[in-house]
Amino acid sequence: MKKGEFIFLRKKRAQMKLSFGMIFSIILIIIFIAVAIYAILKFLGIQDSVKIAQFEDDLQSDIDKMWKGSQGSQEVEYSLPAKIKSVCFKDDEYENLVFRADKFIEGIKINHIDIEKTLAGEDSFCIDNVNRKLKMRIKKEYGEALVTIENE
Repeated sequence: MKKGEFIFLRKKRAQMKLSFGMIFSIILIIIFIAVAIYAILKFLGIQDSVKIAQFEDDLQSDIDKMWKGSQGSQEVEYSLPAKIKSVCFKDDEYENLVFRADKFIEGIKINHIDIEKTLAGEDSFCIDNVNRKLKMRIKKEYGEALVTIENE
């Protein structure tokens, strides 16, 4: 083996080590980006859950305020995630408010609602979520014990 031939072989081996390091770095970058995207999507899912919980709390608070008064009517607007298509009231002992969405979302129990008057003889009363906003009227007439919900 000649001297020049040996130097040529050493250069090839060094080039292979450099390219393996580059490939390994690219794989690590791809993994990092995938984990970052996954974390962002999970965070957005948590944000939707927080908006739904905030809606539940705000609605119950507004109903309680109206219920404690002798009479009144108030138009309210709530912000909900786009995945919620509508909010429906129904006559059920355990959950009288359910969310209609692409996948199942558990319903909740709202207190101090006159559900029979709100439903007006129907099986359910739904209010559509338009542009991530849900608008309704909370109303209580003089002498009534419970609050009714109407579509705005």
